[in-house]
Amino acid sequence: MAKEELPGVLILDIGGTQGVLENLATLLRKHFHLITMKEFLENKEEMSKKIQSVFVFECRPTIDRELLESLPNLKVIGNSGVGVDHLDLKMISSFGVKVTNTPHAVADPTADIGMALMLASARRLVEGNVLNFPGSNYFFGISHFYYDSDDLSKSIFYGDKFLEASVFRGICFSCVHLLFKTTVTRVR
Repeated sequence: MAKEELPGVLILDIGGTQGVLENLATLLRKHFHLITMKEFLENKEEMSKKIQSVFVFECRPTIDRELLESLPNLKVIGNSGVGVDHLDLKMISSFGVKVTNTPHAVADPTADIGMALMLASARRLVEGNVLNFPGSNYFFGISHFYYDSDDLSKSIFYGDKFLEASVFRGICFSCVHLLFKTTVTRVR
């Protein structure tokens, strides 16, 4: 099937900080002609006829009345996440457009993370792990940086220092690995 024959799908962008992931774009290209929001806005008249679907990745692009009115052949909006709170379903359905999502895609991993965090808290895993690393410059085996500002909204308090929130998010993934390692060790 030639590229022109594939149905058009509108996406915000490919890659970067707000675009569709590269590997996901590769998968989409097998079934759709990808049209970025920039390409659409540069040539609305021509592109609007080609677009039959919109792929919403991390709540982008924003689906509003103006966008829906400019896409006469739009049939479906595919949301890559579970929730659809960011979509006005009544307005979208008034245009005869269907909405899809992935309702069970992350149910098990979300439950796993919740259980891991509860177990880590109950077993005081964070405190125990700090004792495993020499000095105070390691937290879950990851060197971390301290926040020097008085603005606590962007930091996590850690002892007498402040740990940046972005580093703290990375620690959550290390927490699951260490929790598993600790749990397996305790069972033996």
